[in-house]
Amino acid sequence: MSHKTKPIEYPPALGVCFFFLVFLVFSPWLHGQIMYQIPTNKKVNVGSYGRVGVDWNYENGGSIGRRLNLNNMGSIGGRLEEQDYLEVVPNFNWNPKEGDSTQIYAQLRFSFYSTSLTSFGNSTSTSAGGLAFALPEIYVEARNIKGSGVSLWAGSRLYRGPDIHIADHFYFNDHSGQGFGVEFKNTRLSTVFVASTDTTATVPPYFYLNIKTGTPSTALRQRVVVIGEQDFKINKNNSLTLLGEIHRMANADGEVEIDSIEQEFNFPSDYGFVVGLRHQHKIEKMLPGSFNDFSMRYGTGIANGGDGGLSKTWLTFGAPDTIAQNFKGAYSLAVTDHAVFNFSDKYTLNGYVILTHSKGAADGNGLSKTFFGREVYNRKFDVTVGFRNEHYLSDYFHLLTEVHYSQRKDGDNPWASMLKFSVAPVYVPTGQRDTWARPHLRAVVSVARYNDFAMESLYSPYLEFTGSERWGYYFGVKAEWWIWD
Repeated sequence: MSHKTKPIEYPPALGVCFFFLVFLVFSPWLHGQIMYQIPTNKKVNVGSYGRVGVDWNYENGGSIGRRLNLNNMGSIGGRLEEQDYLEVVPNFNWNPKEGDSTQIYAQLRFSFYSTSLTSFGNSTSTSAGGLAFALPEIYVEARNIKGSGVSLWAGSRLYRGPDIHIADHFYFNDHSGQGFGVEFKNTRLSTVFVASTDTTATVPPYFYLNIKTGTPSTALRQRVVVIGEQDFKINKNNSLTLLGEIHRMANADGEVEIDSIEQEFNFPSDYGFVVGLRHQHKIEKMLPGSFNDFSMRYGTGIANGGDGGLSKTWLTFGAPDTIAQNFKGAYSLAVTDHAVFNFSDKYTLNGYVILTHSKGAADGNGLSKTFFGREVYNRKFDVTVGFRNEHYLSDYFHLLTEVHYSQRKDGDNPWASMLKFSVAPVYVPTGQRDTWARPHLRAVVSVARYNDFAMESLYSPYLEFTGSERWGYYFGVKAEWWIWD
Protein backbone atom coordinates (compact mmCIF):
# COMPACT_ATOMS: atom_id res chain seq x y z
CA MET A 1 0.00 0.00 0.00
CA SER A 2 1.43 3.35 -0.97
CA HIS A 3 1.10 6.24 1.42
CA LYS A 4 2.55 9.65 2.10
CA THR A 5 4.58 10.16 5.21
CA LYS A 6 5.42 13.35 7.02
CA PRO A 7 9.01 14.53 6.82
CA ILE A 8 11.07 13.61 9.87
CA GLU A 9 10.83 16.33 12.53
CA TYR A 10 14.20 16.64 14.22
CA PRO A 11 14.47 17.98 17.77
CA PRO A 12 15.07 21.64 18.36
CA ALA A 13 18.29 20.86 20.24
CA LEU A 14 19.67 18.52 17.58
CA GLY A 15 22.04 21.14 16.22
CA VAL A 16 23.68 21.46 19.62
CA CYS A 17 23.88 17.68 19.92
CA PHE A 18 25.57 17.27 16.56
CA PHE A 19 28.02 20.07 17.37
CA PHE A 20 29.02 18.17 20.52
CA LEU A 21 29.19 14.92 18.52
CA VAL A 22 31.51 16.40 15.92
CA PHE A 23 33.64 17.93 18.67
CA LEU A 24 34.10 14.55 20.32
CA VAL A 25 34.77 12.66 17.10
CA PHE A 26 37.58 14.96 16.05
CA SER A 27 38.96 15.72 19.49
CA PRO A 28 42.61 14.98 20.05
CA TRP A 29 42.40 6.02 23.54
CA LEU A 30 42.19 2.83 22.27
CA HIS A 31 39.56 0.90 24.22
CA GLY A 32 39.42 -2.90 24.20
CA GLN A 33 36.68 -4.32 22.01
CA ILE A 34 35.52 -6.97 24.48
CA MET A 35 36.23 -6.54 28.18
CA TYR A 36 37.37 -10.02 29.16
CA GLN A 37 38.24 -11.06 32.67
CA ILE A 38 41.53 -12.95 32.24
CA PRO A 39 41.85 -15.53 35.02
CA THR A 40 44.87 -15.71 37.28
CA ASN A 41 46.66 -18.88 38.40
CA LYS A 42 44.13 -19.39 41.18
CA LYS A 43 41.66 -22.24 40.84
CA VAL A 44 38.76 -19.98 41.83
CA ASN A 45 38.39 -16.22 41.37
CA VAL A 46 35.39 -14.20 42.49
CA GLY A 47 34.31 -10.85 41.08
CA SER A 48 31.38 -8.64 41.95
CA TYR A 49 29.46 -5.56 40.91
CA GLY A 50 26.87 -3.95 43.12
CA ARG A 51 25.02 -0.86 44.16
CA VAL A 52 22.80 -0.34 47.19
CA GLY A 53 21.37 2.59 49.10
CA VAL A 54 18.34 4.57 50.12
CA ASP A 55 16.49 7.32 48.30
CA TRP A 56 13.43 9.50 48.64
CA ASN A 57 11.52 12.43 47.19
CA TYR A 58 9.79 15.16 49.17
CA GLU A 59 6.42 14.18 47.76
CA ASN A 60 3.47 12.66 49.58
CA GLY A 61 5.25 12.83 52.91
CA GLY A 62 8.65 11.64 51.77
CA SER A 63 7.98 8.53 49.71
CA ILE A 64 10.68 6.34 48.17
CA GLY A 65 12.58 7.85 45.25
CA ARG A 66 11.65 7.44 41.59
CA ARG A 67 13.91 7.78 38.56
CA LEU A 68 13.69 11.24 36.96
CA ASN A 69 14.67 10.13 33.43
CA LEU A 70 12.17 10.06 30.59
CA ASN A 71 10.11 6.91 30.08
CA ASN A 72 11.53 4.19 27.81
CA MET A 73 15.06 5.54 28.28
CA GLY A 74 16.32 3.47 31.22
CA SER A 75 19.49 5.00 32.64
CA ILE A 76 20.10 7.08 29.51
CA GLY A 77 19.94 10.53 31.03
CA GLY A 78 22.00 9.63 34.12
CA ARG A 79 22.33 6.57 36.37
CA LEU A 80 22.78 8.11 39.82
CA GLU A 81 19.14 7.19 40.66
CA GLU A 82 19.43 3.48 39.82
CA GLN A 83 17.92 0.96 42.24
CA ASP A 84 19.72 -1.75 44.24
CA TYR A 85 21.46 -4.41 42.14
CA LEU A 86 24.04 -7.15 42.81
CA GLU A 87 26.22 -9.43 40.69
CA VAL A 88 28.48 -12.18 42.04
CA VAL A 89 30.82 -13.74 39.46
CA PRO A 90 32.74 -16.91 40.35
CA ASN A 91 35.33 -18.05 37.80
CA PHE A 92 36.77 -21.59 37.88
CA ASN A 93 40.16 -22.25 36.28
CA TRP A 94 41.95 -25.37 35.06
CA ASN A 95 45.65 -25.83 34.34
CA PRO A 96 46.45 -27.47 30.99
CA LYS A 97 49.21 -30.04 30.70
CA GLU A 98 52.78 -28.84 31.10
CA GLY A 99 53.99 -26.69 28.22
CA ASP A 100 50.48 -25.74 27.09
CA SER A 101 49.63 -22.02 27.44
CA THR A 102 45.85 -22.45 26.98
CA GLN A 103 43.74 -20.56 29.53
CA ILE A 104 40.74 -22.69 30.53
CA TYR A 105 37.91 -21.43 32.68
CA ALA A 106 34.18 -21.61 33.38
CA GLN A 107 32.41 -18.44 34.45
CA LEU A 108 29.07 -17.97 36.18
CA ARG A 109 27.29 -14.71 36.96
CA PHE A 110 24.52 -14.52 39.55
CA SER A 111 22.45 -11.33 39.54
CA PHE A 112 19.88 -10.16 42.08
CA TYR A 113 17.44 -7.27 41.91
CA SER A 114 14.06 -6.22 43.24
CA THR A 115 11.08 -6.36 40.87
CA SER A 116 9.53 -3.48 42.80
CA LEU A 117 11.07 -0.33 44.25
CA THR A 118 11.67 -1.96 47.62
CA SER A 119 15.26 -2.08 48.83
CA PHE A 120 17.30 -5.25 49.26
CA GLY A 121 17.07 -5.07 53.02
CA ASN A 122 13.26 -5.01 53.02
CA SER A 123 12.43 -7.78 50.56
CA THR A 124 12.99 -11.48 50.00
CA SER A 125 12.41 -13.87 47.11
CA THR A 126 8.97 -14.66 48.57
CA SER A 127 7.86 -11.03 48.96
CA ALA A 128 5.32 -9.59 46.54
CA GLY A 129 7.47 -7.72 44.06
CA GLY A 130 10.52 -8.96 45.94
CA LEU A 131 13.97 -10.17 44.99
CA ALA A 132 14.49 -11.81 41.61
CA PHE A 133 17.40 -14.05 40.65
CA ALA A 134 18.96 -14.41 37.20
CA LEU A 135 21.89 -16.32 35.69
CA PRO A 136 23.02 -14.22 32.70
CA GLU A 137 26.35 -16.03 32.40
CA ILE A 138 27.28 -19.70 32.48
CA TYR A 139 29.90 -20.55 29.88
CA VAL A 140 33.24 -22.25 29.32
CA GLU A 141 36.12 -20.77 27.32
CA ALA A 142 39.43 -22.16 26.13
CA ARG A 143 41.51 -19.06 25.42
CA ASN A 144 44.62 -18.74 23.25
CA ILE A 145 44.69 -22.47 22.59
CA LYS A 146 48.32 -23.69 22.67
CA GLY A 147 49.48 -20.14 21.98
CA SER A 148 47.78 -20.06 18.57
CA GLY A 149 45.62 -17.02 19.26
CA VAL A 150 42.47 -19.12 18.75
CA SER A 151 39.80 -19.09 21.46
CA LEU A 152 36.57 -21.12 21.72
CA TRP A 153 33.60 -20.57 24.00
CA ALA A 154 30.10 -21.97 24.50
CA GLY A 155 27.25 -21.16 26.85
CA SER A 156 25.36 -18.08 28.01
CA ARG A 157 27.52 -14.98 28.12
CA LEU A 158 27.44 -11.21 28.59
CA TYR A 159 29.32 -10.87 25.31
CA ARG A 160 29.69 -7.14 24.86
CA GLY A 161 32.14 -4.27 24.71
CA PRO A 162 32.47 -1.29 27.04
CA ASP A 163 29.55 0.88 28.06
CA ILE A 164 28.87 4.55 28.50
CA HIS A 165 29.10 4.17 32.24
CA ILE A 166 27.36 7.37 33.35
CA ALA A 167 24.32 6.29 31.28
CA ASP A 168 24.75 2.51 31.94
CA HIS A 169 24.43 1.91 28.18
CA PHE A 170 26.24 -0.95 26.43
CA TYR A 171 26.30 0.25 22.85
CA PHE A 172 27.28 -1.02 19.39
CA ASN A 173 28.00 -4.71 20.09
CA ASP A 174 25.97 -6.03 23.00
CA HIS A 175 25.68 -9.64 21.83
CA SER A 176 24.81 -11.06 25.21
CA GLY A 177 22.90 -14.34 25.01
CA GLN A 178 23.25 -18.09 24.75
CA GLY A 179 25.38 -19.48 21.95
CA PHE A 180 28.98 -20.19 20.98
CA GLY A 181 31.88 -18.44 19.33
CA VAL A 182 35.41 -18.60 18.01
CA GLU A 183 38.05 -15.86 18.02
CA PHE A 184 41.36 -15.50 16.30
CA LYS A 185 43.47 -12.46 17.10
CA ASN A 186 41.38 -9.51 15.87
CA THR A 187 38.48 -11.55 14.45
CA ARG A 188 35.40 -12.66 16.38
CA LEU A 189 32.66 -14.94 15.07
CA SER A 190 29.72 -16.00 17.21
CA THR A 191 26.15 -17.24 17.01
CA VAL A 192 23.41 -16.44 19.51
CA PHE A 193 20.13 -18.35 19.77
CA VAL A 194 17.07 -16.44 20.99
CA ALA A 195 13.77 -17.99 22.08
CA SER A 196 11.04 -17.06 24.54
CA THR A 197 7.48 -17.90 25.56
CA ASP A 198 6.64 -14.32 26.53
CA THR A 199 3.26 -13.69 24.92
CA THR A 200 3.31 -9.99 25.91
CA ALA A 201 6.46 -9.20 23.93
CA THR A 202 6.16 -6.99 20.85
CA VAL A 203 8.90 -8.81 18.96
CA PRO A 204 7.99 -11.50 16.39
CA PRO A 205 6.64 -14.49 18.35
CA TYR A 206 9.28 -16.97 19.43
CA PHE A 207 6.66 -19.71 19.78
CA TYR A 208 4.09 -21.31 17.53
CA LEU A 209 1.28 -23.86 17.60
CA ASN A 210 2.78 -27.23 16.75
CA ILE A 211 0.07 -29.35 15.14
CA LYS A 212 2.23 -31.95 13.41
CA THR A 213 0.83 -34.72 15.61
CA GLY A 214 -2.73 -33.55 15.09
CA THR A 215 -2.90 -32.28 18.67
CA PRO A 216 -2.14 -28.55 19.02
CA SER A 217 0.63 -27.76 21.52
CA THR A 218 2.83 -24.71 22.01
CA ALA A 219 6.39 -25.14 20.77
CA LEU A 220 9.41 -22.83 20.59
CA ARG A 221 11.04 -21.49 17.46
CA GLN A 222 14.39 -19.73 17.65
CA ARG A 223 15.95 -16.68 16.14
CA VAL A 224 19.51 -17.39 15.05
CA VAL A 225 21.87 -14.41 15.10
CA VAL A 226 25.20 -14.87 13.29
CA ILE A 227 27.74 -12.19 14.23
CA GLY A 228 31.08 -11.17 12.83
CA GLU A 229 33.47 -8.50 14.14
CA GLN A 230 36.86 -7.44 12.84
CA ASP A 231 39.34 -5.03 14.46
CA PHE A 232 41.81 -2.99 12.41
CA LYS A 233 44.79 -1.34 14.09
CA ILE A 234 45.43 1.92 12.23
CA ASN A 235 48.23 3.16 14.44
CA LYS A 236 49.12 3.20 18.13
CA ASN A 237 46.34 5.69 18.90
CA ASN A 238 43.53 4.67 16.53
CA SER A 239 41.64 1.52 15.59
CA LEU A 240 38.44 0.57 13.77
CA THR A 241 35.95 -2.23 14.34
CA LEU A 242 33.56 -3.47 11.65
CA LEU A 243 30.37 -5.28 12.65
CA GLY A 244 28.01 -7.47 10.66
CA GLU A 245 25.00 -9.51 11.80
CA ILE A 246 22.50 -11.81 10.07
CA HIS A 247 19.23 -12.64 11.85
CA ARG A 248 16.89 -15.42 10.81
CA MET A 249 13.70 -16.53 12.50
CA ALA A 250 12.48 -20.00 11.57
CA ASN A 251 9.23 -20.69 9.74
CA ALA A 252 6.40 -21.45 12.17
CA ASP A 253 3.70 -22.39 9.63
CA GLY A 254 1.63 -25.35 10.77
CA GLU A 255 0.96 -28.41 8.65
CA VAL A 256 -2.77 -28.57 9.32
CA GLU A 257 -5.34 -25.85 8.76
CA ILE A 258 -7.05 -24.90 12.04
CA ASP A 259 -8.48 -21.56 10.97
CA SER A 260 -8.15 -18.74 13.51
CA ILE A 261 -5.66 -20.46 15.80
CA GLU A 262 -3.37 -21.02 12.83
CA GLN A 263 -3.53 -17.34 11.96
CA GLU A 264 -2.97 -16.26 15.55
CA PHE A 265 0.13 -18.26 16.40
CA ASN A 266 1.93 -19.48 13.29
CA PHE A 267 3.96 -17.07 11.19
CA PRO A 268 6.39 -17.33 8.27
CA SER A 269 10.15 -16.94 8.63
CA ASP A 270 11.67 -13.48 8.84
CA TYR A 271 15.08 -11.88 8.43
CA GLY A 272 17.23 -8.93 9.42
CA PHE A 273 20.72 -7.53 8.86
CA VAL A 274 23.06 -5.22 10.77
CA VAL A 275 26.16 -3.30 9.76
CA GLY A 276 28.23 -1.10 12.04
CA LEU A 277 31.45 0.87 12.43
CA ARG A 278 33.28 1.89 15.58
CA HIS A 279 36.30 4.19 15.86
CA GLN A 280 38.44 4.17 19.01
CA HIS A 281 40.92 6.96 19.63
CA LYS A 282 43.49 7.22 22.40
CA ILE A 283 44.17 10.84 23.31
CA GLU A 284 47.92 10.82 23.75
CA LYS A 285 48.32 14.49 24.70
CA MET A 286 46.23 14.04 27.86
CA LEU A 287 46.77 11.93 30.95
CA PRO A 288 46.51 8.13 30.47
CA GLY A 289 42.96 6.81 30.17
CA SER A 290 41.76 9.70 28.01
CA PHE A 291 39.85 8.49 24.94
CA ASN A 292 37.11 9.12 22.40
CA ASP A 293 34.92 6.28 21.14
CA PHE A 294 32.50 6.85 18.24
CA SER A 295 30.09 4.24 16.83
CA MET A 296 27.40 4.04 14.17
CA ARG A 297 25.12 1.05 13.57
CA TYR A 298 22.25 0.39 11.14
CA GLY A 299 19.84 -2.55 11.44
CA THR A 300 17.02 -3.69 9.17
CA GLY A 301 14.02 -6.00 9.41
CA ILE A 302 13.75 -7.96 12.65
CA ALA A 303 17.28 -6.71 13.54
CA ASN A 304 16.16 -3.12 14.21
CA GLY A 305 16.20 -3.54 17.99
CA GLY A 306 17.38 -1.32 20.81
CA ASP A 307 15.16 0.68 23.16
CA GLY A 308 14.60 1.37 26.83
CA GLY A 309 18.33 1.87 27.42
CA LEU A 310 19.21 -1.49 25.80
CA SER A 311 20.97 -1.85 22.45
CA LYS A 312 20.58 -5.56 21.54
CA THR A 313 19.61 -5.69 17.87
CA TRP A 314 17.37 -8.74 18.38
CA LEU A 315 15.02 -6.71 20.58
CA THR A 316 12.88 -5.85 17.54
CA PHE A 317 11.29 -2.40 17.66
CA GLY A 318 7.86 -1.34 16.44
CA ALA A 319 4.98 -3.20 14.82
CA PRO A 320 4.99 -5.67 11.91
CA ASP A 321 3.29 -5.50 8.56
CA THR A 322 0.34 -7.65 9.63
CA ILE A 323 -0.72 -8.32 6.05
CA ALA A 324 2.69 -9.60 4.86
CA GLN A 325 3.36 -10.92 8.40
CA ASN A 326 6.94 -9.70 8.54
CA PHE A 327 9.16 -6.76 9.48
CA LYS A 328 10.34 -5.95 5.98
CA GLY A 329 11.09 -2.22 5.75
CA ALA A 330 11.80 -1.81 9.48
CA TYR A 331 15.09 -0.11 10.38
CA SER A 332 17.08 1.53 13.15
CA LEU A 333 20.03 3.92 13.19
CA ALA A 334 22.05 4.17 16.41
CA VAL A 335 24.88 6.70 16.83
CA THR A 336 26.95 7.13 19.99
CA ASP A 337 30.00 9.08 21.08
CA HIS A 338 31.69 8.61 24.43
CA ALA A 339 34.75 10.47 25.69
CA VAL A 340 36.79 10.70 28.88
CA PHE A 341 39.23 13.60 29.25
CA ASN A 342 41.69 13.30 32.14
CA PHE A 343 42.89 16.91 32.25
CA SER A 344 44.88 16.60 35.48
CA ASP A 345 45.01 14.83 38.83
CA LYS A 346 42.36 17.32 39.95
CA TYR A 347 39.73 17.02 37.18
CA THR A 348 38.16 14.51 34.73
CA LEU A 349 35.40 15.25 32.20
CA ASN A 350 33.21 12.38 30.97
CA GLY A 351 30.77 13.12 28.12
CA TYR A 352 28.47 11.28 25.74
CA VAL A 353 25.89 11.59 22.97
CA ILE A 354 23.33 8.86 22.21
CA LEU A 355 21.05 9.21 19.19
CA THR A 356 18.59 6.55 18.00
CA HIS A 357 16.00 6.64 15.21
CA SER A 358 13.91 3.50 14.77
CA LYS A 359 10.87 2.47 12.72
CA GLY A 360 8.84 -0.71 12.54
CA ALA A 361 7.21 -2.24 9.47
CA ALA A 362 3.62 -1.09 9.97
CA ASP A 363 2.02 1.52 7.72
CA GLY A 364 2.37 4.76 9.67
CA ASN A 365 4.29 6.15 12.62
CA GLY A 366 1.77 6.13 15.46
CA LEU A 367 0.22 3.33 17.46
CA SER A 368 0.06 0.12 15.43
CA LYS A 369 -0.95 -3.43 16.29
CA THR A 370 1.53 -6.22 16.95
CA PHE A 371 0.95 -9.84 15.94
CA PHE A 372 -1.14 -10.36 19.07
CA GLY A 373 -3.15 -7.16 18.91
CA ARG A 374 -1.17 -5.00 21.33
CA GLU A 375 -0.60 -1.42 20.26
CA VAL A 376 2.92 0.00 20.12
CA TYR A 377 4.45 3.09 18.58
CA ASN A 378 5.87 2.30 15.17
CA ARG A 379 8.51 5.04 15.14
CA LYS A 380 10.66 6.76 17.72
CA PHE A 381 13.48 9.25 17.80
CA ASP A 382 15.53 10.00 20.90
CA VAL A 383 18.68 11.97 21.56
CA THR A 384 20.56 12.49 24.82
CA VAL A 385 23.62 14.55 25.71
CA GLY A 386 25.31 14.14 29.08
CA PHE A 387 28.39 15.31 31.00
CA ARG A 388 30.00 14.28 34.28
CA ASN A 389 32.57 16.52 35.95
CA GLU A 390 34.68 14.74 38.53
CA HIS A 391 36.70 17.03 40.78
CA TYR A 392 39.35 15.32 42.92
CA LEU A 393 39.16 17.52 46.01
CA SER A 394 41.59 15.16 47.73
CA ASP A 395 42.65 11.52 47.45
CA TYR A 396 39.60 10.46 49.42
CA PHE A 397 36.93 13.03 48.53
CA HIS A 398 35.63 13.61 45.00
CA LEU A 399 32.78 15.80 43.79
CA LEU A 400 30.58 14.60 40.90
CA THR A 401 28.43 17.10 39.04
CA GLU A 402 26.32 15.96 36.10
CA VAL A 403 24.14 17.57 33.43
CA HIS A 404 21.91 15.49 31.13
CA TYR A 405 19.46 16.59 28.43
CA SER A 406 17.09 14.06 26.80
CA GLN A 407 14.45 14.40 24.09
CA ARG A 408 12.21 11.63 22.80
CA LYS A 409 9.44 11.53 20.21
CA ASP A 410 7.11 8.52 20.00
CA GLY A 411 5.21 8.25 16.72
CA ASP A 412 3.66 11.61 15.85
CA ASN A 413 3.48 12.78 19.47
CA PRO A 414 5.12 16.07 20.46
CA TRP A 415 8.66 15.95 21.81
CA ALA A 416 9.10 15.03 25.47
CA SER A 417 12.21 16.54 27.06
CA MET A 418 14.04 16.59 30.37
CA LEU A 419 16.98 18.64 31.64
CA LYS A 420 18.59 17.23 34.77
CA PHE A 421 21.28 18.47 37.16
CA SER A 422 22.93 16.19 39.74
CA VAL A 423 25.46 16.78 42.52
CA ALA A 424 27.11 13.90 44.37
CA PRO A 425 29.85 14.30 47.00
CA VAL A 426 31.81 11.03 47.10
CA TYR A 427 34.04 9.35 49.66
CA VAL A 428 36.53 6.99 47.94
CA PRO A 429 38.09 4.79 50.64
CA THR A 430 40.84 3.47 48.32
CA GLY A 431 42.26 6.99 48.01
CA GLN A 432 42.64 6.86 44.19
CA ARG A 433 42.33 9.92 41.98
CA ASP A 434 40.74 7.93 39.17
CA THR A 435 37.26 8.18 37.65
CA TRP A 436 37.05 4.36 37.73
CA ALA A 437 38.07 4.02 41.41
CA ARG A 438 35.59 2.04 43.49
CA PRO A 439 33.95 1.60 45.97
CA HIS A 440 32.01 4.86 46.18
CA LEU A 441 29.97 6.15 49.11
CA ARG A 442 27.82 8.96 47.70
CA ALA A 443 25.21 11.47 48.65
CA VAL A 444 23.07 12.28 45.57
CA VAL A 445 20.89 15.29 44.84
CA SER A 446 19.16 15.56 41.43
CA VAL A 447 16.76 18.14 40.03
CA ALA A 448 14.97 17.74 36.67
CA ARG A 449 12.87 20.13 34.60
CA TYR A 450 10.31 18.75 32.14
CA ASN A 451 8.75 20.39 29.10
CA ASP A 452 4.96 20.74 28.73
CA PHE A 453 4.35 17.44 26.93
CA ALA A 454 6.47 15.37 29.32
CA MET A 455 4.79 17.04 32.27
CA GLU A 456 1.22 16.64 30.97
CA SER A 457 1.68 13.04 29.75
CA LEU A 458 3.49 11.99 32.96
CA TYR A 459 6.43 10.90 30.83
CA SER A 460 8.72 9.84 33.66
CA PRO A 461 8.59 7.28 36.51
CA TYR A 462 8.74 10.24 38.89
CA LEU A 463 5.82 12.03 37.20
CA GLU A 464 3.76 8.83 37.08
CA PHE A 465 3.99 8.86 40.86
CA THR A 466 3.63 12.58 41.65
CA GLY A 467 1.34 13.72 38.85
CA SER A 468 1.88 16.63 36.49
CA GLU A 469 4.84 18.65 37.78
CA ARG A 470 7.32 20.97 36.08
CA TRP A 471 10.17 20.00 38.39
CA GLY A 472 11.33 16.67 39.78
CA TYR A 473 13.54 16.06 42.82
CA TYR A 474 15.61 13.14 44.05
CA PHE A 475 17.72 12.59 47.18
CA GLY A 476 19.77 9.51 48.00
CA VAL A 477 22.71 7.99 49.85
CA LYS A 478 24.32 5.24 47.79
CA ALA A 479 27.21 2.79 47.60
CA GLU A 480 28.63 1.34 44.38
CA TRP A 481 31.50 -1.11 43.83
CA TRP A 482 33.18 -3.46 41.42
CA ILE A 483 36.06 -5.82 42.02
CA TRP A 484 37.79 -8.73 40.36
CA ASP A 485 40.09 -10.94 42.41
